[in-house]
Amino acid sequence: MRDNLATRQDDLRSGASPWRAGIARPPGRALDADLLCDVAIVGAGITGALLAEHLSARGLRVAVVDRERPGFGSTVASTAMLQWEIDLPLRRLAALYGFDAAADVYQRSFKAVEGLSALIAGLGVSCGYWPRQTVYLAAGDVGPPELREEHVLRARAGLPGDYLDHAGLLSAFGFDRRGAIVSPGSAEADPLSLCHALLALAGARGAQFVRDEAIAFESRPGSAFVGLAGGRTIEADHIVLATGYVMPDCVVSDLHRVASSWAIATLPQRPEALWPGPALVWEASQDYVYCRTTRDGAIVIGGEDEEHDDEALRERRQPEKSAALLAKLAALAPAAEPSLGFAWSGSFGQTSDGLPLIGRVPGQPRLLAAYGYGGNGITFSFLASRLIGMLIAGSERPWFSHFAIDRPDPTKP
Repeated sequence: MRDNLATRQDDLRSGASPWRAGIARPPGRALDADLLCDVAIVGAGITGALLAEHLSARGLRVAVVDRERPGFGSTVASTAMLQWEIDLPLRRLAALYGFDAAADVYQRSFKAVEGLSALIAGLGVSCGYWPRQTVYLAAGDVGPPELREEHVLRARAGLPGDYLDHAGLLSAFGFDRRGAIVSPGSAEADPLSLCHALLALAGARGAQFVRDEAIAFESRPGSAFVGLAGGRTIEADHIVLATGYVMPDCVVSDLHRVASSWAIATLPQRPEALWPGPALVWEASQDYVYCRTTRDGAIVIGGEDEEHDDEALRERRQPEKSAALLAKLAALAPAAEPSLGFAWSGSFGQTSDGLPLIGRVPGQPRLLAAYGYGGNGITFSFLASRLIGMLIAGSERPWFSHFAIDRPDPTKP
């Protein structure tokens, strides 16, 4: 069975982001013989890195396959806002799936950020990690009534946060908006450094890195196989697909779609130009923008999403998108200097219900996959690594159905 994964890293992102590589010479070699392992992970971005670290720590023989530089696809295009709040607000998710299921999803997202934070601290990983709170701003047709309803539902779900009215928000952060929900429990990190540090740890435990293109997958009752463009084959107990938004033909979902997003980072600002407190800021609207400060005083802002993955169009639109993002930054933080230090864009997978696609590929029990992260890339990457780790260990939990690849689209009649 041949599958279409023939997308170059340059197709996944454009421009230059400020993240630093943690591996001078990325690992990987072409195989000179077929390989046997416990788990073959296809994709060496942040999801593949979290999986490789987690599974190798359990003593499994792990092979990671990527034909290009680890982390230099979708991962390097991330703005690395490690939020537990997901693209679809709790009130809308509850309307689709019921309050109990929606609250469980939000709690698991919250715990995913906690778990990732504990992992980084426990491993002593140097990746610019920093705890953050979030400021979820009124925007568009989402005003104080909707935010108050969201706040009440979050409190009912056991999630932390406070509602600030216009006066309280202006006093605390200087944002001239109608209101906001301010919540602890999120974080930031350098996604490329984190990815490389995790791969290095997995490699120290014996994980093998294969520099080749995976072109075919086969799942049999006793084992699974990855066919490589170089002619070799990897046989494993399980194969995990962690290839960003690029889904092979064997993975089908009615919920999944691909979008392009743009981001910029300013030059370092004067301290008085920045909003107080280590806050990640995003808007309560469908086409929201999101921003954060960096440790050196710059501002990263992203958004302006469009539903396509046309690399040439993304690149052509970078100047106008950068200008639009600077204009939105000026409206949010008028004291900020509208300078441009970095500008980049990338394609990413998202779903109509805001939840990722994680689990077994239907009809192929030894083939697992993780896709459709939306705006919660690294948070859902951690969640995927733990969920898939449990599946590989033979554990099934009822909550896995929240993220099932073949779940129906609740937004369609």
